Amino acid sequence: MTDTSASIPAIVAGLRDSYNNGAMRDIEARRTQLQQLRRMLVEQEGPILAALATDLRKPPMEAYTAEVGVALSEIDHALKNLDKWCAPEKAKVALTFKPGSAEIISEPLGVVLIIAPWNYPMQLLLAPLVPALAAGNTVVLKPSEVAPATAAVMARYIPHYLDERVVQVVTGGVVETTALLDEKFDHIFYTGNGAVGRIVMTAAAQHLTPVTLELGGKSPVIVAADADIDVAARRIAWGKFINAGQTCVAPDYVLVDASVEDKLMGALLRAVHDFYGDDPKSSPDYARIVNERHWDRLTALLDAGGFDATVCGGHGDRANRYLPPTVLAGVEPDAAVMQEEIFGPILPVIAVGDVDEAIRIVNDGDKPLALYVFSSSDAIVDRVLSRTTAGGVLVNHTVLHVGVTELPFGGVGASGMGAYHAKAGFDTFSHRKSVLRKPTKPDPSILYPPYKGWKYKLVRRFM
Repeated sequence: MTDTSASIPAIVAGLRDSYNNGAMRDIEARRTQLQQLRRMLVEQEGPILAALATDLRKPPMEAYTAEVGVALSEIDHALKNLDKWCAPEKAKVALTFKPGSAEIISEPLGVVLIIAPWNYPMQLLLAPLVPALAAGNTVVLKPSEVAPATAAVMARYIPHYLDERVVQVVTGGVVETTALLDEKFDHIFYTGNGAVGRIVMTAAAQHLTPVTLELGGKSPVIVAADADIDVAARRIAWGKFINAGQTCVAPDYVLVDASVEDKLMGALLRAVHDFYGDDPKSSPDYARIVNERHWDRLTALLDAGGFDATVCGGHGDRANRYLPPTVLAGVEPDAAVMQEEIFGPILPVIAVGDVDEAIRIVNDGDKPLALYVFSSSDAIVDRVLSRTTAGGVLVNHTVLHVGVTELPFGGVGASGMGAYHAKAGFDTFSHRKSVLRKPTKPDPSILYPPYKGWKYKLVRRFM
């Protein structure tokens, strides 16, 4: 671990030496590191949950399921499938290249950098680490300084459980991150916002380093007239207000058919009350905004107006970083809350004439990381699926698709590039090397000069 930028070149050089010397070449070495990571999560669950409570006042249920549980699932899935993922993949060889055999070998990229955000500061640090280790890389981990308690726990325990020749944790802020980006890596994996994503991509371009960017954006919810409104409201409210809305795939805004707008508003109010009671501030199940700066940003969105009414919530308590679950009605397209990813517990609701209008609104914006559609009609769902683009889509629920291990997770366009989880993550951190094997006999002369007429005719016939 380091808190000084001066030692970063030596850290990266040490990891590269380890990689070059084959520290993770053997599958059993990879398996050992994954097992040790799992052991850390189990044995240090208490300190990890306490750190998440300190940084974001995450309820134990949310902290375990969305942080520890997700990481454990990724590890278990990788351990179960590691041999299969690492095995060479046979490829067909056309008649013109026979005799011979072809295969694709997955090999590690080398030294990779993983930069994590603050909203799920443990999960989004370790979930990419799992496939990076499974693929055989050495890794620099950069936890977010905005979640300092979690960063400190990761920096404390990871060196005790994982081989420091393989994984190093670098703490600190902008200075340290900038110093890391000056180094040459074989892959950079960044989760965060688009502004910093552009900085990461620019730095990576200096070394022609490939990147995976998980960037988020305004993830819409489409509620059709035939949706089960009570179920939709509960699932929207749950997905929006877990972690106080600080989730990259949280429903950002709702496009509801005007004929069921009032019904949805009433159901959302009931859902918020059922979840958090009369006073969400006193609920043990409601998280806090990560810091005062983000609280001020969110409050400024409310102060800027551009909506008819605050159905519930509103201004909270800055000293306690509390912002209540807030639902806005009659939101104008040019309202401040519609110009950027909200990343907090504010839910704009916009009435539309029909699903086609909702689709047009979605397509007028950047391609989102997630899109949610509530409808009892397969035809409506298929229309939304075929006419919109998003990193992932969930039908009749929110957020849960991220937890399906076998589904690749990633954005498209402004919401990111690249994907991970399970085999998709293994492939992200691997180079798929093509290999063609040819025997030395026979050695037909057809490919060699002089190119007589019959050779040309024969080649044209079979190629």
